[in-house]
Amino acid sequence: METMMSASTPLEQEVSAEMETMMSASTPLEQALNDPAREDQIAQAAALFNERKVTHVHCMYVTVQGRVLTKVMPVRFFLESAARKGVPFGYAIVGGLHVSLAGELLGPGGINTREGLLVPDLTTLQIQPWDPEVAQVFGDHYRTLTEEEAPGEVEASDARGNLKRAIASLREEMGLELRTGCEPEMSWFPNAESVRRAAATSFPDWVGTSYHHGHSTEMMPIVKRITEYAEKMDFQMITADYEDPGQMECNFMFDNALATADRLITYRLICQAVAREFGVIATFMPKPVAGIMANGCHHHASLWRGEENVMADEQGLTELGRNAVGGLLEHTAGMTALLASTANSYARFWDVGQFAPANITSWGYDNRTVTYRVLPGRVEVRPPDAAVNPYLSHAALIGAMADGIRRKIDPGAPEQGNAYAGSGTDETARFTPPPLNLADALDALEGDTVIKDVLSEPLYRTFADCKRDEWNRRIGAITDWDYATYLNYTP
Repeated sequence: METMMSASTPLEQEVSAEMETMMSASTPLEQALNDPAREDQIAQAAALFNERKVTHVHCMYVTVQGRVLTKVMPVRFFLESAARKGVPFGYAIVGGLHVSLAGELLGPGGINTREGLLVPDLTTLQIQPWDPEVAQVFGDHYRTLTEEEAPGEVEASDARGNLKRAIASLREEMGLELRTGCEPEMSWFPNAESVRRAAATSFPDWVGTSYHHGHSTEMMPIVKRITEYAEKMDFQMITADYEDPGQMECNFMFDNALATADRLITYRLICQAVAREFGVIATFMPKPVAGIMANGCHHHASLWRGEENVMADEQGLTELGRNAVGGLLEHTAGMTALLASTANSYARFWDVGQFAPANITSWGYDNRTVTYRVLPGRVEVRPPDAAVNPYLSHAALIGAMADGIRRKIDPGAPEQGNAYAGSGTDETARFTPPPLNLADALDALEGDTVIKDVLSEPLYRTFADCKRDEWNRRIGAITDWDYATYLNYTP
């Protein structure tokens, strides 16, 4: 490299210096749109669209709730305009157009929100195999160049952009990269009536026994279609199993945190498409049926320096790994609202004995009753559920683990027994138990400056406001339980 540089002419060196100066002086928006590689990416996209006869593109954005919003456009407009200039997208969209009980649009700027630019991240462009005339691409949200504050900067409230910042911060401070794999569980119902029947009986009568070959066979048409679509979208699928009545888990290979988060969002789209094709109902609702296992989404986390796993080995946790787990334990309460983000999430914790981490904040080696289950090479983070926003959960993990390493937090002794039975050691007892409802979880997040600060202020505020309003609506809802319990309560 030194020889090549010394061989360049003075003119080439001058041009190179000017380009570096221009790049350093320009905003992130300008750098993204003027990246020399971008024209090549657009040309490759055009060739792919032409070859595969693609007609439309979804430019996707993920809200704090983990919902996918999109602007869909013909390929001509995408190639000529959106890919080169971005498309207008309001800043308040981060709240998913959530309107509070008071009638307030929640999100930066509220009802008077201004519009930023959603710029397609062309490295994520893929064709949707369930509709091969349609492609999808994740968007990065930027502020316009005419903004008074932070013109041309990445929009601070964008959850995906926030995760990118957390990843960069971990790399710059510690030279580390978080790699994760997710275990997305979900429930499949034949029809709406079967959902009502399951809720009434607490045990669906058309399925049963975990891991049973017969039930896995019944689900094979769906599993095969999920696998087909996922592998066409560059997933490396590994195992699938029938976990509990109506519940399937299909796993894909681990990767860096951003790639895993993107894949989890895409995986949900795949399952939604497959459910439509088969005429069934598929849900990532954390606890759709009482009395059976909820839909979790365990995150298997490891820390890497280059291509070396520096967190755990075959013998257990390294010293750095112990500190990282210490950070997770220290910040479990503060992270819970981000890992279990719906009012329904906490029904999962109250249904004791269904393998959800509910009683104490603890860790152990291959112990399924603890909050953090250490396995060879990684730690299984058990609180996240199927409705999680993976950009927020991964940012929280980075914040907690980095704080543990920075402060050398000792996780104490591993839990040896059944954590549900309250057998926690003195070491685990010093860590705050997880909150058991969304309101308490939001209070814990408010009080945890480490986790709160890993989110930008507008992202945190939008998340907290939307979730406070969700909890208020839950408390004010009149449910079947209310009628069953109180209709004839008195006299």
